[in-house]
Amino acid sequence: MEAAFPLAEVLPWQVEAEGLMLWLKLTPKGGLDALEGVELLSDGRAVIKARVKAAPEDGRANAALIDLMARFLRVPKKLIIIRSGETSRLKKIFVAGDGAQFQNRLAELASNHG
Repeated sequence: MEAAFPLAEVLPWQVEAEGLMLWLKLTPKGGLDALEGVELLSDGRAVIKARVKAAPEDGRANAALIDLMARFLRVPKKLIIIRSGETSRLKKIFVAGDGAQFQNRLAELASNHG
C-alpha cells in the first residue's frame, strides 16, 4: 500500500531523556539481516522495517534484531531493550544513550519509506 509519508508528523522513533524509543516491524526468516526503511501502517503509525535471517524460535529473531540495531546504531547490545512485542512482529525497543545522535543515524531510513 503506497501512502503519503508525512515525515514532519509521523516518525517511528521518539527521543527521550535517557535515550531513544523505536517502533519496528520485524520479519523473521527474512533471508538477510537488514533495516529496510520506514513503513506507514494502515492505522497511521510509522515503523522501521527490519528483517533477520533467524527464525522466531527461542528468542533467536529478537536477539538477531538487537544485534542488527546495535551494529546500525554503533552501540553495545546491552543498551538495547525490547520494551514490548517480544512475541509479535511489531516491537517497541528502547536504546539507552544519546537519543539525538541515534535519531541522526536513523534519519537516512526515514528517506527510504513505502
